[in-house]
Amino acid sequence: MGLLKVNKILFCIVLILSFSCDRYKKYDSYQTLENKVWKAKDSVLFKVDIEDISKPHHVFLNVRTDNQYQYRNLYVISKMTLPSKIVIQDTLEYEMADAFGNWLGEGFTDVRNNKLYFLENYTFPETGTYRFEFFQAMRKRGQVEGIPELLGITDVGLRIEESKK
Repeated sequence: MGLLKVNKILFCIVLILSFSCDRYKKYDSYQTLENKVWKAKDSVLFKVDIEDISKPHHVFLNVRTDNQYQYRNLYVISKMTLPSKIVIQDTLEYEMADAFGNWLGEGFTDVRNNKLYFLENYTFPETGTYRFEFFQAMRKRGQVEGIPELLGITDVGLRIEESKK
């Protein structure tokens, strides 16, 4: 076997390993939204079993958008229910585009992947099943009623990673 062929094989192995190794990932799941619409009345729910409470974790809300998404920001109501049934609720705001209208996140086409911090360096207080529930809370300026159908959200995901401290 020639040296060039061995180098190509080694390069392919290193490339595959670098993309497949994700040793900090503890949970990663997406839900695809029907017709690329996030309805205000519909929540996105994730149930996650947490066993390791000794280390801090980063929890991300992953939002995939396409060119139908027409807002600079995204408002989300989060609801985390601990195994002991304690509920922690918050309203979150995420920037989806910069001040010049350039979309944030990653992507090569009209689809953008946004990895948004939900909890940073969070130490889960107890083991067991956690419920993470998210609602879109978008409103047009000056209006009290929310947007009933938010277009351009293709997928919503939750990712939990062990903090790399």
